[in-house]
Amino acid sequence: MPREKVFSSCEAAVADIFDGATVMISGALGADGPVALIEALAARPVNGLTCVFSPGAAPDYDGPLGIEPLIANGQMAKLITAFPLISLKDSGPKDQRLAGELEIEVLPQGTLAERLRAAGAGLGGVFIPTGVGTRFEDGKETRDIDGRECVLELPLRGDFALIRGQRADTLGNVVYRGAGRNLGPTMAMAARVSIAQVDEVCEPGGIDPETVISSGIFVNRVVAGGA
Repeated sequence: MPREKVFSSCEAAVADIFDGATVMISGALGADGPVALIEALAARPVNGLTCVFSPGAAPDYDGPLGIEPLIANGQMAKLITAFPLISLKDSGPKDQRLAGELEIEVLPQGTLAERLRAAGAGLGGVFIPTGVGTRFEDGKETRDIDGRECVLELPLRGDFALIRGQRADTLGNVVYRGAGRNLGPTMAMAARVSIAQVDEVCEPGGIDPETVISSGIFVNRVVAGGA
């Protein structure tokens, strides 16, 4: 069976991520994120990254949410997120933003999801009512659709997507667990190269096709193991 999509390590899977790349990272609230891939990326000498990451945050949550290594290393130039709070004990993003080292673009969660979906579907953009009459409308095309003013939001594409799955086969078909599905399938479609960190890799036929969420056509690399 073909195994060209299976990589021996997370380090090998992220080896070609380059300076200035746009990297999408799945997961939510520290759960089911591609931690090992993030750590491998943090160990590489790449900078100026734009990261698309929307973890969410609970008022009483004080743990890590995944991208702290990239922030601590100063590898990130821009963060696109619906929730700029990374963790309540971590002031890194705020300090870097105030120092002019990190740009943070905050989007409504639904807008972020729709921009990713538009990229994955090959659309030129989507008209949505969210943000009309606010600063989010500035510089954007607007149109009246069925008597309701809408704003054009452009597709959000990535060079790489780091996603977390439960299981995959050697063809790249991925099954998710829990919060791993939070934007993971959409990011896999929206990125030029998608990399799935999974617990187990099996041969084709080892996964019930009814459980596959990201089909192999959208997943370029698979690596087993890691946190």
